[in-house]
Order: sequence, then structure tokens, then C-alpha cells
Amino acid sequence: MSRVDPVTRWGKRQVVRSRVRAGRVLRVLHDDLWTWRADPLPASVWLRWVPHGVVCLAALGVLFGDAAQLNEHSKLAPEYAFLIALGQASAMVLALWRPLPAWWLSTAAAVVGALAVRMDAEDYKFTWPWTAAGLIGHMFVMLLLALRVRTRVAVEAFGLSALVTYVLEGLIGARNYQPTGWLAVALYAVVVLLGIALRGRREARTQLAEQTTLTAEERARRTLLEERGRIARELHDVVAHHMSVISIQAQVAPLLVENPSDELKENLAGIRQNAVEALTELRRVLGVLRAEHPDVPVAPEAGDGAAPHAPQPTLDRLDALVDNIRAAGLIVTTGSSGTRRPLPPGVELSAYRIVQEALSNVLRHAPGATARVHLVHLPIGLRVEVTNTRPKLAPAPSQGAGHGLLGMRERVAMLDGTLTAQPMPDGGYQVAAFLPADGPDLPAGPFTDPPADPSPHPSADPSPRPSAAPSADASTEDDTP
Repeated sequence: MSRVDPVTRWGKRQVVRSRVRAGRVLRVLHDDLWTWRADPLPASVWLRWVPHGVVCLAALGVLFGDAAQLNEHSKLAPEYAFLIALGQASAMVLALWRPLPAWWLSTAAAVVGALAVRMDAEDYKFTWPWTAAGLIGHMFVMLLLALRVRTRVAVEAFGLSALVTYVLEGLIGARNYQPTGWLAVALYAVVVLLGIALRGRREARTQLAEQTTLTAEERARRTLLEERGRIARELHDVVAHHMSVISIQAQVAPLLVENPSDELKENLAGIRQNAVEALTELRRVLGVLRAEHPDVPVAPEAGDGAAPHAPQPTLDRLDALVDNIRAAGLIVTTGSSGTRRPLPPGVELSAYRIVQEALSNVLRHAPGATARVHLVHLPIGLRVEVTNTRPKLAPAPSQGAGHGLLGMRERVAMLDGTLTAQPMPDGGYQVAAFLPADGPDLPAGPFTDPPADPSPHPSADPSPRPSAAPSADASTEDDTP
């Protein structure tokens, strides 16, 4: 084997690799630049059509300026000079919607004009290969192109423009002309960099707006889940109470029947066993809801002011809640109408929390206002109304997450009720909720109206509570009405 053979094979491999690289580059240029894809100029928020008007006016100036230059300083016929100038001006307008085809049209018009002037130029020193008007028109096209395409495509277009300029001025050349090649390349580089920077800024602002929207949606979703988890924790006590009653009744039932059959004992034992298992599962669910990790021991909620296994509040503790609010400096009056009936525990708990959250919002967002709590007992449910007057002072800036109204809506939706929260004509605010009582029709009992005396007096609630504000349950987070 000759020593020349390895060198020959190596040279052939290099040629093949060079052809492959050249083919890849040409495919990339073809995909990036040879397209008719529409890419309209983004409309401005305040000045919607001003950029389009400016470009159209500039195109009109390029049309007449380029036609005059080509007609006066060369031997081109007026109609041919006008056609070349029309190509430059049309490219500027087309760049508003289709920047890549506009760039091809502008480049082609510039090349045709440069070759025509070179063949028919007079002794006058003519600006070549780019006329003054053609240079301005191509700058507009390059700027509009860089504003909307990727950075790589803009750089490729600039590189080909510089290459065309070099071929015309450096390789082909002309006689008796003022060279504009270096000036054109420098100006094109400036407008391309400017367009890339503006496009990057616009994309960054768009991404920031999208991220802000996603963050707000995620915050709202997290808040919703927190409220639902808090409601589920509160309803756990209600459900556990019913399951405990079922278990005890199933255990005691055989003792109330004389000579119960074995089948009855077996069925009652099964009922009790299922109730006990359901209670166990409820405790596990509560552990998951109360703790970030299921294995972490359940701890009292921050600011709850009560033991973790204390009973959930009902309407019987509404007077103590109002006393607490009065102690915080808010004048509150209470009232009721209708005949009080026993309500399901979930309804009473939701009514208590709605009143608590509504009064907390009055404290935060209506300084100096007075509040009124009114309960309307209906045969089909309970209507809760919390109304406040116009605030006398401006509220302090709110830093809360807006959990209050969200928590109210979730509680009402859980019971298939309705909630309205709206400003009043006199400048106040009203929160009204209807909670249907879907439980059995229990016998009516006497009802004593809550005291309407707005003066503060000691709380009769035996459980420890804060003395200057209602329970700081996270569901009463700041929520501007």
C-alpha cells in the first residue's frame, strides 16, 4: 500500500465532512430565512397604530427619494427607477406583517438598483452600492425583522446583507462612486442590536406577566386548598360525634332488648366495629389535614386559643364572640327574628365562622364603623346578615392573603347555600348568607335574643380566647370587602 493512500483517504473524509457541514448550514439558512410566515408587529397598548403610521410615512419618503436619486444621478429611465424605489418602499410596509419576505424584497431591490446604476452611471459621484434612501429603507426592514424573529435569524439576515454589500462593493465594484458599504454594515449592525434588545425586553416582560399570573393562580389555588382543609378539620369533630353515637348505640342496643337473637347481636356488633374503624380512619385523615407530614404529631392550630380536641363553636357561643369584638373597640349590635330551631352542627359551625370572619374584616377595613349581626331563623334554614356602616377613617394598608371571603364562600358552597358580599348605598358593606337546614324537622325550642347592648362586658365563654380580637383563625385573614 502506498504512503499516499492514507493521505488521500483523509482528504476525501475531510471533503465529505465539509460538504455535510455546508449542507447543514444551508438547511438552517433555508429554514430560517426562506419562509412566508406571518409575524405581525405587536400593537402598542397606548399608541396602537402609531408605529404602522410612522413606517408608512417613512416608506412614502423612501419611494419618492429613491426614485429621484436613481432618476437624477443615473441614466435609468424614470419608470425603472420608480419600480426599484417602489420595491424598497413596499418592503418597508410588508415588514410590518411579514418581515422575512420583506427583507428578501428589500435586498433584491437594492441589488437590482446597484447593478442598474453601475451599468448606467454618469460621471457624477454616485452613492453606491446603497443609495441614501435605500439605506434608510433597509434599516427599517432590518429593525422590524430583529424585533420579531429569533436572534439567530436576525444575525443570519444581517450577515447575508453584509455579504451582499461586500460582493457588490468589494468584488464587483464600480467607477466614480462614493462607497457606502462600511456605513451600511455599521448602521445595520446598530439597528439589529437595537431590535434584539427591544425584543428581549418585550419577551422578558411577557414572561414576567405570565409568571405573575401563574403565581397568582397558584396562590389562589393554595388558599382554596387551605380553606377546604381548615373546614374539613372543623367538620371532623361533627362527623366523629355522630360516629361515636352510632358506636355507643350499637353497643347499648342489645341491653335494651329482652333475649336478643344471635343475628341481632352479630349485626349490632358489626355496626359498632364499622363505626370504630370509621373513627380510626377519621383520626388518620385529621392527622394528614393538620400536619404537613402524616407522621408528625398533631399540634394545636396557631392562634386558635383552644386545645386541639376542644369542641367546635356553635351559635351558643356567638355572644362570647361579640363580646370579644366589642373589647377590640368595635360597636356591635345583635338581633334575630323567627323561631329558633335546632340546626345541624355543620350549619351552626358555618354560621359562627361567617359571623367571625365578617366582623374581623370590619375591624380591619372599616375603622370607626359600627356593625350589626342579624340572624333570621326560617323553617328551611338560617340567614346570617353582618352589616357595617361607612368607615370614619381610612383603613391601613392590607397585607393579608384575602382568605376571609373565600372561606365564607367555601362554607356556604359546602352546604349548598348562597352568599352575597356587596357594598351598601350609604358607603357600608354587607355580608349575607343563607344556610339551608337539610336535617330532620326537629321540634322547635325557645330562643332568647342576644343582648343588643353595645357596651362591652365580660365574656362568658369558658374556653380561653384572646381578649382584644376574635380568634385569629387563618380563615379570617385579611380580605378587603
